[in-house]
Amino acid sequence: MDPALATTRTEVSASDRPRLARHVRLTFSRARQRHVLLHPETVVVLNGSGAAILELCDGRRTVAEIEAELGARYREVPGEEVRRFLTRLVARRWMELTDG
Repeated sequence: MDPALATTRTEVSASDRPRLARHVRLTFSRARQRHVLLHPETVVVLNGSGAAILELCDGRRTVAEIEAELGARYREVPGEEVRRFLTRLVARRWMELTDG
């Protein structure tokens, strides 16, 4: 899939390979003692599950592989919630998708 078209698509599938957009960074804020997403002029404080998902979004793993990894770590991970979270980030253009 053409990377330019990938950013216009908002529905996340199990075969997509998500990664943060170039202008977004995941980091740990010592002041907040939480992971945050840094976007120009915006700081988003993440909960533990959001940070765990985003740490696995490297552009190499598929959404299915991310769900499996989270399932191995935490036993039960609702895949639809992972995809819904990623879909919201794609809609804001904070996440890019490519398919395998």
